Amino acid sequence: MKSKFVRVLLAVAAMYTFSALAQTGSAATPSSASSTPATAPATTPTPTVTKVGTINIQDAIFGSNEGRRDMDALQKKFEPKQAELKNQNDELEALKKQLSTQGDKLNEEAAANLKKQIDAKQKTFDRNVQDAQEEIGNQQQDIASRILSKMAPMIVKYSQENGYTLMVDTSKPWPQSPVLWWNADAVDITKQVIDAYNVQSGVPAPAGGAATGTKPAAPKTPGTTAPKPAAPKPSEPPKQ
Repeated sequence: MKSKFVRVLLAVAAMYTFSALAQTGSAATPSSASSTPATAPATTPTPTVTKVGTINIQDAIFGSNEGRRDMDALQKKFEPKQAELKNQNDELEALKKQLSTQGDKLNEEAAANLKKQIDAKQKTFDRNVQDAQEEIGNQQQDIASRILSKMAPMIVKYSQENGYTLMVDTSKPWPQSPVLWWNADAVDITKQVIDAYNVQSGVPAPAGGAATGTKPAAPKTPGTTAPKPAAPKPSEPPKQ
Protein backbone atom coordinates (compact mmCIF):
# COMPACT_ATOMS: atom_id res chain seq x y z
CA MET A 1 0.00 0.00 0.00
CA LYS A 2 2.77 2.39 0.85
CA SER A 3 4.66 1.84 -2.42
CA LYS A 4 1.42 2.28 -4.41
CA PHE A 5 0.72 5.57 -2.60
CA VAL A 6 4.22 6.81 -3.40
CA ARG A 7 3.78 5.97 -7.10
CA VAL A 8 0.46 7.83 -7.22
CA LEU A 9 1.98 10.82 -5.45
CA LEU A 10 4.89 10.96 -7.92
CA ALA A 11 2.52 10.69 -10.87
CA VAL A 12 0.42 13.61 -9.58
CA ALA A 13 3.54 15.70 -8.97
CA ALA A 14 4.77 15.00 -12.48
CA MET A 15 1.40 16.00 -13.94
CA TYR A 16 1.49 19.35 -12.13
CA THR A 17 5.07 19.90 -13.24
CA PHE A 18 4.29 19.32 -16.90
CA SER A 19 1.19 21.51 -16.62
CA ALA A 20 3.23 24.35 -15.11
CA LEU A 21 5.84 24.05 -17.84
CA ALA A 22 3.14 24.16 -20.52
CA GLN A 23 1.65 27.30 -19.01
CA THR A 24 5.04 28.95 -18.80
CA GLY A 25 5.80 28.09 -22.42
CA SER A 26 2.42 29.42 -23.49
CA ALA A 27 2.95 32.68 -21.64
CA ALA A 28 6.34 33.09 -23.19
CA THR A 29 4.95 32.72 -26.75
CA PRO A 30 4.33 36.13 -28.41
CA SER A 31 0.56 36.85 -28.71
CA SER A 32 1.03 38.76 -31.94
CA ALA A 33 3.01 38.00 -35.05
CA SER A 34 4.23 41.61 -35.03
CA SER A 35 6.02 41.13 -31.75
CA THR A 36 9.79 40.95 -32.17
CA PRO A 37 12.06 39.47 -29.57
CA ALA A 38 14.74 41.68 -28.05
CA THR A 39 18.13 41.24 -29.67
CA ALA A 40 21.10 40.83 -27.33
CA PRO A 41 23.89 43.31 -28.02
CA ALA A 42 26.81 41.78 -29.92
CA THR A 43 29.93 41.24 -27.83
CA THR A 44 33.50 40.94 -29.02
CA PRO A 45 35.31 38.00 -27.42
CA THR A 46 38.31 39.05 -25.35
CA PRO A 47 41.49 37.52 -26.76
CA THR A 48 43.35 35.23 -24.38
CA VAL A 49 46.95 36.31 -23.81
CA THR A 50 49.40 33.47 -23.18
CA LYS A 51 52.36 34.51 -21.05
CA VAL A 52 55.22 32.03 -21.27
CA GLY A 53 58.19 31.95 -18.92
CA THR A 54 61.35 29.88 -18.69
CA ILE A 55 63.42 28.63 -15.79
CA ASN A 56 66.62 26.60 -15.66
CA ILE A 57 65.73 24.24 -12.84
CA GLN A 58 69.28 22.90 -12.57
CA ASP A 59 70.76 26.40 -12.26
CA ALA A 60 68.07 27.38 -9.76
CA ILE A 61 68.81 24.38 -7.53
CA PHE A 62 72.60 24.39 -7.62
CA GLY A 63 72.82 28.18 -7.81
CA SER A 64 70.88 28.65 -4.58
CA ASN A 65 72.78 29.13 -1.34
CA GLU A 66 71.55 25.77 -0.11
CA GLY A 67 72.58 23.99 -3.30
CA ARG A 68 76.04 25.59 -3.31
CA ARG A 69 76.53 24.77 0.37
CA ASP A 70 75.58 21.11 -0.12
CA MET A 71 77.72 20.74 -3.24
CA ASP A 72 80.70 22.20 -1.37
CA ALA A 73 80.10 19.64 1.39
CA LEU A 74 79.90 16.87 -1.22
CA GLN A 75 83.19 18.02 -2.72
CA LYS A 76 84.92 17.85 0.67
CA LYS A 77 83.39 14.47 1.42
CA PHE A 78 84.88 12.96 -1.72
CA GLU A 79 88.35 14.48 -1.37
CA PRO A 80 89.81 11.30 0.24
CA LYS A 81 88.34 9.17 -2.57
CA GLN A 82 89.73 11.59 -5.15
CA ALA A 83 93.19 11.32 -3.57
CA GLU A 84 92.95 7.53 -3.62
CA LEU A 85 91.96 7.48 -7.28
CA LYS A 86 94.75 9.91 -8.13
CA ASN A 87 97.31 7.59 -6.55
CA GLN A 88 95.92 4.65 -8.52
CA ASN A 89 96.02 6.69 -11.71
CA ASP A 90 99.59 7.84 -11.09
CA GLU A 91 100.72 4.25 -10.48
CA LEU A 92 98.98 3.09 -13.64
CA GLU A 93 100.52 5.86 -15.74
CA ALA A 94 103.97 5.03 -14.38
CA LEU A 95 103.59 1.39 -15.45
CA LYS A 96 102.40 2.46 -18.91
CA LYS A 97 105.38 4.76 -19.25
CA GLN A 98 107.69 1.93 -18.19
CA LEU A 99 106.24 -0.34 -20.85
CA SER A 100 106.53 2.40 -23.46
CA THR A 101 110.15 3.26 -22.71
CA GLN A 102 111.52 -0.16 -21.72
CA GLY A 103 109.25 -2.58 -23.51
CA ASP A 104 111.72 -3.35 -26.26
CA LYS A 105 114.44 -4.04 -23.69
CA LEU A 106 112.40 -6.52 -21.65
CA ASN A 107 112.36 -10.20 -22.42
CA GLU A 108 109.10 -11.73 -23.59
CA GLU A 109 108.05 -13.02 -20.17
CA ALA A 110 108.80 -9.73 -18.35
CA ALA A 111 106.94 -7.70 -21.01
CA ALA A 112 103.95 -10.04 -20.78
CA ASN A 113 103.88 -9.77 -16.97
CA LEU A 114 104.04 -5.99 -17.17
CA LYS A 115 101.18 -5.85 -19.66
CA LYS A 116 99.14 -8.21 -17.48
CA GLN A 117 99.80 -6.01 -14.45
CA ILE A 118 98.74 -2.89 -16.39
CA ASP A 119 95.53 -4.56 -17.60
CA ALA A 120 94.59 -5.66 -14.08
CA LYS A 121 95.25 -2.26 -12.56
CA GLN A 122 93.38 -0.53 -15.41
CA LYS A 123 90.27 -2.65 -14.83
CA THR A 124 90.41 -1.99 -11.09
CA PHE A 125 90.88 1.75 -11.64
CA ASP A 126 88.05 1.97 -14.18
CA ARG A 127 85.71 0.11 -11.85
CA ASN A 128 86.62 2.35 -8.90
CA VAL A 129 86.10 5.47 -11.00
CA GLN A 130 82.70 4.25 -12.18
CA ASP A 131 81.63 3.41 -8.62
CA ALA A 132 82.75 6.86 -7.42
CA GLN A 133 80.92 8.63 -10.22
CA GLU A 134 77.73 6.69 -9.55
CA GLU A 135 77.91 7.49 -5.85
CA ILE A 136 78.56 11.18 -6.58
CA GLY A 137 75.71 11.24 -9.11
CA ASN A 138 73.29 9.62 -6.66
CA GLN A 139 74.14 12.11 -3.94
CA GLN A 140 73.81 15.02 -6.37
CA GLN A 141 70.39 13.66 -7.29
CA ASP A 142 69.44 13.48 -3.61
CA ILE A 143 70.47 17.12 -3.14
CA ALA A 144 68.53 18.21 -6.22
CA SER A 145 65.38 16.28 -5.30
CA ARG A 146 65.37 17.58 -1.73
CA ILE A 147 65.75 21.22 -2.77
CA LEU A 148 63.26 20.91 -5.64
CA SER A 149 60.58 19.56 -3.28
CA LYS A 150 60.76 22.91 -1.45
CA MET A 151 61.39 25.10 -4.49
CA ALA A 152 58.63 23.73 -6.76
CA PRO A 153 55.71 25.28 -4.81
CA MET A 154 57.53 28.62 -4.93
CA ILE A 155 57.91 28.37 -8.72
CA VAL A 156 54.20 27.61 -9.11
CA LYS A 157 53.21 30.47 -6.81
CA TYR A 158 55.52 32.95 -8.56
CA SER A 159 54.16 31.89 -11.96
CA GLN A 160 50.56 32.32 -10.86
CA GLU A 161 51.10 35.66 -9.15
CA ASN A 162 52.87 37.06 -12.22
CA GLY A 163 50.30 35.88 -14.74
CA TYR A 164 52.25 33.09 -16.44
CA THR A 165 50.16 30.46 -18.19
CA LEU A 166 53.11 28.23 -19.09
CA MET A 167 56.54 27.71 -17.50
CA VAL A 168 59.22 25.78 -19.43
CA ASP A 169 62.36 24.15 -18.00
CA THR A 170 65.46 25.01 -20.05
CA SER A 171 67.99 22.92 -18.08
CA LYS A 172 68.84 20.87 -21.17
CA PRO A 173 69.75 22.42 -24.53
CA TRP A 174 67.94 21.66 -27.74
CA PRO A 175 67.49 18.98 -29.11
CA GLN A 176 67.42 17.24 -25.71
CA SER A 177 64.84 19.88 -24.78
CA PRO A 178 61.93 20.88 -27.07
CA VAL A 179 62.82 24.56 -26.58
CA LEU A 180 64.81 25.78 -29.59
CA TRP A 181 65.26 29.45 -28.64
CA TRP A 182 64.11 31.92 -26.02
CA ASN A 183 64.92 35.45 -24.92
CA ALA A 184 66.30 34.85 -21.45
CA ASP A 185 66.37 38.55 -20.60
CA ALA A 186 62.65 38.83 -21.30
CA VAL A 187 61.13 35.60 -19.99
CA ASP A 188 63.61 33.78 -17.71
CA ILE A 189 62.77 33.76 -13.99
CA THR A 190 65.69 31.66 -12.72
CA LYS A 191 67.39 34.49 -10.80
CA GLN A 192 64.12 35.67 -9.25
CA VAL A 193 63.42 32.15 -7.99
CA ILE A 194 66.97 31.77 -6.63
CA ASP A 195 66.70 35.08 -4.75
CA ALA A 196 63.27 34.22 -3.34
CA TYR A 197 64.38 30.72 -2.32
CA ASN A 198 67.47 32.07 -0.57
CA VAL A 199 65.22 34.30 1.52
CA GLN A 200 62.83 31.43 2.30
CA SER A 201 65.57 28.90 3.16
CA GLY A 202 67.56 31.32 5.33
CA VAL A 203 70.80 29.63 4.22
CA PRO A 204 73.61 32.22 3.95
CA ALA A 205 75.81 32.38 0.88
CA PRO A 206 78.86 30.10 1.21
CA ALA A 207 82.02 32.04 1.95
CA GLY A 208 84.09 32.43 -1.18
CA GLY A 209 81.59 30.41 -3.18
CA ALA A 210 80.40 30.93 -6.70
CA ALA A 211 78.16 33.85 -7.56
CA THR A 212 74.40 33.43 -7.42
CA GLY A 213 73.08 31.51 -10.40
CA THR A 214 76.35 29.68 -11.09
CA LYS A 215 76.66 25.93 -10.53
CA PRO A 216 79.62 24.77 -8.42
CA ALA A 217 81.96 22.27 -10.03
CA ALA A 218 81.12 18.66 -9.38
CA PRO A 219 83.74 16.48 -7.68
CA LYS A 220 86.25 15.24 -10.28
CA THR A 221 87.95 11.92 -10.62
CA PRO A 222 91.39 11.45 -12.23
CA GLY A 223 91.43 10.62 -15.92
CA THR A 224 87.73 11.33 -16.41
CA THR A 225 85.40 14.20 -17.17
CA ALA A 226 83.58 15.39 -14.10
CA PRO A 227 79.83 14.73 -14.26
CA LYS A 228 77.61 17.77 -14.26
CA PRO A 229 75.16 18.15 -11.39
CA ALA A 230 72.24 15.95 -12.30
CA ALA A 231 68.92 17.57 -12.98
CA PRO A 232 66.21 16.27 -10.61
CA LYS A 233 63.84 13.65 -11.83
CA PRO A 234 60.65 15.25 -13.12
CA SER A 235 57.69 15.24 -10.79
CA GLU A 236 54.25 16.75 -11.02
CA PRO A 237 54.28 20.26 -9.51
CA PRO A 238 51.87 20.82 -6.65
CA LYS A 239 48.49 22.23 -7.62
CA GLN A 240 47.59 25.51 -5.99
